[in-house]
Amino acid sequence: MTSAEYPAPEMSEVQLVDILRAVADPIRLEIVRVLADGEPHSKHEDEWGFDVHKSTLSHHFKALREGGVTLTTVSGRTHVIQLRRRELDKKFPGLIDALVTEGPS
Repeated sequence: MTSAEYPAPEMSEVQLVDILRAVADPIRLEIVRVLADGEPHSKHEDEWGFDVHKSTLSHHFKALREGGVTLTTVSGRTHVIQLRRRELDKKFPGLIDALVTEGPS
């Protein structure tokens, strides 16, 4: 369950264009690839290894959440992000697999 501080759209409201818009940035696509393991991940910037400011990383997390791709949960001072894999696979079969598979360079 997300906290009111980090609202995410109901999956019934999420459209394919929302997902594609959210993952259109290379950093956000890489975040989705990391999250594809199904585990919750800390939102702490040191965990991700991107050479971006904390505010920029927060912007990417917000774009994914608002696009319906992820959920953010808060437990005390810990903020974690998790891919909505089960919901996304049900609504858009094969989409996440296609996004996380590296194509030809």
